[in-house]
Amino acid sequence: MIAPGFTGGTLDRADPVRHDPQAFAALRTDGRGRLLKLTLDTPEVNDDGRLGWAPISAAPAKAELLLLGLEAGVPYFVAWHPGEPLPMARSPALVAALDTMQPGEAATYAAARSLLAWHDRHGYCANCGTPTTIFRAGWGRSCSKCGAEHFPRVDPVVIMLAEHRGRVLVGRQASWPAGRYSALAGFLEPGESIEEAVAREILEESGVAVARVRYVASQPWPFPSQLMIACIAEAEREAITLDPNELEDAIWVSRAGVRAALDRLPNAPFLPPPSYAIAHTLLTAWVDGA
Repeated sequence: MIAPGFTGGTLDRADPVRHDPQAFAALRTDGRGRLLKLTLDTPEVNDDGRLGWAPISAAPAKAELLLLGLEAGVPYFVAWHPGEPLPMARSPALVAALDTMQPGEAATYAAARSLLAWHDRHGYCANCGTPTTIFRAGWGRSCSKCGAEHFPRVDPVVIMLAEHRGRVLVGRQASWPAGRYSALAGFLEPGESIEEAVAREILEESGVAVARVRYVASQPWPFPSQLMIACIAEAEREAITLDPNELEDAIWVSRAGVRAALDRLPNAPFLPPPSYAIAHTLLTAWVDGA
């Protein structure tokens, strides 16, 4: 099975440095340091699919430097600009960049974007409402009033296919490009296992009851910061009852139809999700017999 998008990063996350303010300060002044080139949240990508980097001296004076990690002793940073939040929607330029990035490079970008988005949203203490300050090399925020410490969060999401007699269920949202279908997905709720979330989400969105859930793979998703948990479940029946608040349509597709979609053949029954999305990985795994 192909590796899911946004995985395979090569940077050492350097946790000891996060706990050592003096070591972090030294890295900030290391002349070898590199700064991720971003326009809002869109990275510069070279012709070979690698991220663009600038000297650390290029960082704006008012920006906060966040440590992404080390490679061969060289520190890599991303700059957070307080008061300049990242866009909510993915721009065409960002989509184009995601399509051209090498897998390991995309993993570095995913960490950077999720970290920036977290700082955008967590400027105040969730415990007492006091403004917080950055610590741990950008991987935490602390409250000077109540002493609470806050760290980047990841929200778990199940993304899944229901299968029945050689076909799988795919759905589409009205906001997607015409013809695009993908795996169903939803956030885990408190007090719920992965298997329970898979069954609940499929039933809620499509009216299809499932059992025997099996895990396939996972993927970080940096919009803003989810962990996508890909699964396949066995459906008990094929009848679909859509929740129009969740889906515009849902269809059952054969293995040959899914293969045609992944190959982008002109007679394919649907347009597949982009290759960097784990839904694409999940459909590929199912076609290959996972």
